Amino acid sequence: MVAKLQAGATGYDIVVPSGYIIPVLVATDLITPINKKYLTNFNNLSPIFQNLPTDPGNKYTVPWQWGTSGIAYRSDKVKGPMDSWAVFQDKQYAKKMTMMDDGREVIGSQLRYRGHSLNSTNPAELAQAKADAILAKKNLKAYISAPVKAQLISGDVWISQLWNGDTTQARAEQPKLAYSIPKEGCTIWGDSMCIPKSAPNKRAAHEWMNYILRPQVGAALSEATGYGTPNAAAAKVMKNPVPYPTEDELKRLEYQIDLGKDTATWDQIWTEIKSA
Repeated sequence: MVAKLQAGATGYDIVVPSGYIIPVLVATDLITPINKKYLTNFNNLSPIFQNLPTDPGNKYTVPWQWGTSGIAYRSDKVKGPMDSWAVFQDKQYAKKMTMMDDGREVIGSQLRYRGHSLNSTNPAELAQAKADAILAKKNLKAYISAPVKAQLISGDVWISQLWNGDTTQARAEQPKLAYSIPKEGCTIWGDSMCIPKSAPNKRAAHEWMNYILRPQVGAALSEATGYGTPNAAAAKVMKNPVPYPTEDELKRLEYQIDLGKDTATWDQIWTEIKSA
């Protein structure tokens, strides 16, 4: 998405990036500030998802969906709750586990496992995370993200690092699927609506954002995706909303941030993990 915008792609009135990319889009002048006078439904949003570090004051963004990257597991196949990243080091589940095909998530989970920030750029902490990830890799069936749902449903895989919404989607077909936020913590993410600088219909873009912020519309959106709605008014009309993080969970959840010049270091570590 960023590459398209940087290359001069036009015709898009709305883009929906993940939070850590927002500062990059702002710094490269690719998105335009929103005008809240047109967003009469803005206050439907929960304060938890407003004024985040990636966009102080919601100058550029309107929250769309949120979720976490924890552990999905077959409660009928494993012993006890899967409440720690340590499970991926457990040989009894060898070849019945997967982790995401995503360097930020895999390395980040191993950093949290050792009590560090999932955005760490500390060389010693990253070296330990790499070593832990390589050890865990010996027990993995594969690095795979959303497509693992089919294997969890069939029972070919018992434990996966996965997004909460994808777990919810799969649970519709396999009620024995459960999900946990590890005690060491994990990623919380938020995707947001933004208006590109090149948007041909900026006023219409605001109207569409305001439409998404209607309670019934926001509810229908999250009912369809299985992810959390940042819209508190929408959550109230949903049958099974994703519960908002508790104060205790918020202490363990962490947003990814842009790593800047350290992105290349992380990319190299991920390459070395996958080729180990």
